[in-house]
Amino acid sequence: MALLEVRNAGKVYGTQSSPVTALADVSLSVAAGEFVALVGRSGCGKSTLLNLCGAMDFPTSGEVSIDGQVTNKLSDTALTRLRREKIGFVFQSFQLLHTLTALANVELPLLIARRADARRVAEERLGWVEMAGYGDRFPHQLSGGQQQRIAIARALAQDPRLVLADEPTGNLDTATANTILRLLRRIVDELAVSVLLATHSREGLAVADRVISLRDGKIE
Repeated sequence: MALLEVRNAGKVYGTQSSPVTALADVSLSVAAGEFVALVGRSGCGKSTLLNLCGAMDFPTSGEVSIDGQVTNKLSDTALTRLRREKIGFVFQSFQLLHTLTALANVELPLLIARRADARRVAEERLGWVEMAGYGDRFPHQLSGGQQQRIAIARALAQDPRLVLADEPTGNLDTATANTILRLLRRIVDELAVSVLLATHSREGLAVADRVISLRDGKIE
């Protein structure tokens, strides 16, 4: 069984009289411990598809299954648990809380989950992304690459089975972007976590096991 499976998924926005099709009959699967890159021009549907894969939105038609659970059949409580325990998110804009230190940003999801070992685990994740010693710094005191490392540490805080990365190198220079891509590759190789990466980067394609191309809401 695939860890992530999208079956004939469509997503339509707007009204019945003025529909806008973002995705049309999309099917894909991601195996456990696989790195898949999702490529295509801006507006092709990559972010919409990632939202469906992260149970942040639901298909208008078809279905999405994560670790055997069909997302649009789950209760709100079960959806929250699924996102919290199975999925890590990494964004282009980092989305760190600027009033919290790096360590506190990583620790926050663990505290929300009432983990007694939150501080220890957060420190371990910082060490894994090679940011040990930066835990007391605030985001504005860090470079873009360092902030993205903190964001990745936060995504890994609860040992997810799937990491969804939406253009995580879009705000970074080439050298720093390559460092982040290698870090995502390590997530797959060392932690056996699946990664689905939306990217424009040719370097991003090079680190993936498989590439899926989207065009106008459809897989080419």
